Amino acid sequence: MTPVQPAGALSPEEARHLQENLREPVRPGLSETELDDVERRFGFRFAADHRTFLSAGVPIGDRWPDWRCGNAEQLRKRLAWPVDGVLYDVEHNGFWLPDWGTRPVGPEDAVREARRRLADVPQLVPVCGHQYLPGLPGTMGYPVLSVYQTDIVVYGTDLRDYLHREFSTGGISTAPPDGPRYIPFWSRFID
Repeated sequence: MTPVQPAGALSPEEARHLQENLREPVRPGLSETELDDVERRFGFRFAADHRTFLSAGVPIGDRWPDWRCGNAEQLRKRLAWPVDGVLYDVEHNGFWLPDWGTRPVGPEDAVREARRRLADVPQLVPVCGHQYLPGLPGTMGYPVLSVYQTDIVVYGTDLRDYLHREFSTGGISTAPPDGPRYIPFWSRFID
């Protein structure tokens, strides 16, 4: 018996169908045990729709994170990329959020304080290239973000919408009429 998916949830069948449109090959999906192991080893949690996508199949290629066989150090760098990008802008481009208070004078102190502030923001988990989903366990329907330092753009209002827009030819956008869901901290960079 197939488990019933919540309304709007990405089903394994739909995930496999969406993967048929990818430009890269797809390996067999990760088991629940493998997904749990990835989360434990790297210290984050996949969103529910991301888990469903990866359990249906694991795309391979330079742009896709290989959670089964990939280089652990490279995967850690990809996980750190969003926060490292914000810290780069703090150090080199004078970036500072008003709600962080007065910016420390020296760049090293500013980076240290920004790092402390960023310790509690939701983890962004790589989907493909520099597109990320928030790693909010048990959730679905959050936007896929293109992240390059503090230049952050919505690439899809959810994982389904992203895959349709990025990889389907003539695919129908499934964007909700009220726009993408709010992601604590990260949504402030979106127009």
